[in-house]
Amino acid sequence: MTQGTGTPLAQRTATPDGAARRPSVRSGRRWIGLAIGVALLLAAVALSVAIGSRTVGLATVWRVLWQEDGSPESVIVHQLRLPRTLLGIGVGAALGLAGTVMQALTRNPLAEPGLLGVNLGAATGVVIAVAFLGVSTATGYVWFAFAGAALTSAAVFALGGSGRAPTPERQVLAGVSLSAVLGAIIWAVLVTHRGAFDRYRHWDVGSLSDRETATILQVMPFLLAGILLAVVLGRQLNALSMGDESATSLGAHPGRIRVLGILTVTLLCGGATAASGPIWFVGLAVPYIARVVTGSDHRWILAYSLVLGPTLLLGADVLGRVLVAPAELPVGVVTAFLGAPLFIALCRRRRLSVL
Repeated sequence: MTQGTGTPLAQRTATPDGAARRPSVRSGRRWIGLAIGVALLLAAVALSVAIGSRTVGLATVWRVLWQEDGSPESVIVHQLRLPRTLLGIGVGAALGLAGTVMQALTRNPLAEPGLLGVNLGAATGVVIAVAFLGVSTATGYVWFAFAGAALTSAAVFALGGSGRAPTPERQVLAGVSLSAVLGAIIWAVLVTHRGAFDRYRHWDVGSLSDRETATILQVMPFLLAGILLAVVLGRQLNALSMGDESATSLGAHPGRIRVLGILTVTLLCGGATAASGPIWFVGLAVPYIARVVTGSDHRWILAYSLVLGPTLLLGADVLGRVLVAPAELPVGVVTAFLGAPLFIALCRRRRLSVL
């Protein structure tokens, strides 16, 4: 049976059915991928609690988790490994989501809190607080980290546009320029305030070790607020990715989205940097991997980043404990070694694509 165009009716009606099935197949693959990511995260958590200068068997870890008996293994797990692992989960999720939000706002696949200077902005705030105000705890300098991250984020957006449509190249150049200036400010302060240098150098390498439970509790509310805000922004970031005019026609408010996005990045980067120090490339690698698996839907990219961020950070932390055992490499050093090749590969593309 045919209709006006001579195309068989059965053939024409099969096409919409197939088109309807394809999104469901893709959604199923996304759910499967997310389940695999959760399994990898659980494995990373288990390894993070078990492996270190003194390895604790998983059976023993499980026992002392529920029965704190005062044994050396119990002390290691509860006082050292658990706080470190919880901090890794929070910081990893924060950096992964911050990178996703920054890439969506700037439509730049190279946008990352470290590369665009946001981490150094937070670090500058911390250095000023430590050197001039004598602040020595996370609860004291977290506000300075937030202020530095916010000012740097706003400056990158302003300089990356410079009265024109922002481009990936212009934003990366703005971030590199700001990083150079902020790095100079940091070291100018440190060489003239030697008392602050010892406190800063331990924090500056980017590490999850030797962070007290109180520090985690101090920054966790800010990280949770930023994570929640990032997840809520998913649908609006999809609208913004189509351009301001299209987003407005869909009922979105581009200016409001950008303000909320900058606030999100500030909460996530400020809290993460205050707690662990500057950690590079997590915010670059995680959204890239998530986008390869899920496509361009930011709701799924954010969901994957929430899982893959802590997986990558905890995995890098465990790797740092194993490579030079019984000593340790700080996680910031390991992520730099892992992330630098990815950045080089992206830069070697024929042209930088806009998201």
